[in-house]
Amino acid sequence: MKKVLNHYALIIILGFTVAVNSCKHTTPKKEIVESPVKPKNNTAQQSLSKAFKDYWYAGEAEISSYKLEQARYGEIRQGNAVLIYVTEDFLPKAQVKADSQNPNNISILKLNTTKSFNTGIYPYSIMQSTFYPVLNNQHALKVSVSMQEWCSHSYMQLNNRNDFDITLHSYFEGEEDQNISVKKSILENELWTQLRLNPKSLPTGVLEIIPSFEYFRLKHIDIKAYKANAKLTNNTYTIQYPNLNRTLVIYFTPDFPHKILGWEETFKSGFGAKANNLTTKATLLKTIKSDYWNKKMKVHENLRDTLQLN
Repeated sequence: MKKVLNHYALIIILGFTVAVNSCKHTTPKKEIVESPVKPKNNTAQQSLSKAFKDYWYAGEAEISSYKLEQARYGEIRQGNAVLIYVTEDFLPKAQVKADSQNPNNISILKLNTTKSFNTGIYPYSIMQSTFYPVLNNQHALKVSVSMQEWCSHSYMQLNNRNDFDITLHSYFEGEEDQNISVKKSILENELWTQLRLNPKSLPTGVLEIIPSFEYFRLKHIDIKAYKANAKLTNNTYTIQYPNLNRTLVIYFTPDFPHKILGWEETFKSGFGAKANNLTTKATLLKTIKSDYWNKKMKVHENLRDTLQLN
């Protein structure tokens, strides 16, 4: 028991080193009493290797850019996508980044996913955020998505409490402002981070999975878990949703740090009888490690050239 506690303390210290140096703000600090989040059923915590600590607790984020071919309104749109992974200390009760040490802080691997593409005259911008414990024995503590386009914008957020508490703010009739409680289940969003920790821990077989928050906003379907079939190979993870006629395939490197090489997502796109199956594709362009929160001056804009985002 003492060994486990010492190991966890080391994780807290390492995670805090990154957290205090990333995405700083000027909000006055306040002391928050935290309580631990319950683990998934029958799931043991994952031990962290030296390679993992050297890579993920080095005070930098991993930033990967992708060429994006996005299905929208029955056509394929050209754009770009970016995956930003970084470790942070997280307050499990307030469910925000911790600005100070606390014995109940949880070290998380955060994933911010962005997409930019145009539909005719107007642009789309989509961002998803997932906060997943590095010990890999809990569901994501928080997931959110925001979508902006010229019609309007929407925002959806999940908080991991007794159930999954979901808040939705939308421009569309029938969605408007909602508070939804969903029974806990596998989150597609969290699988992208779980893969980076240990691909072999990914769930397989016939499952109930809550699809990605981006998909909910693009398709305006009921927010709940759907039947899925998941399959893992040496370098691919495939999720097929029979009732949604949707398939997601994630390509990754089998060796640590299990970099995401790209993905394909096939689903119906378009309107009514004219809707047909199209495949969104993302292909890796470049990966860098960077403390991007310190790279905000004009001189740092060349890093966007490095990532092939200009």
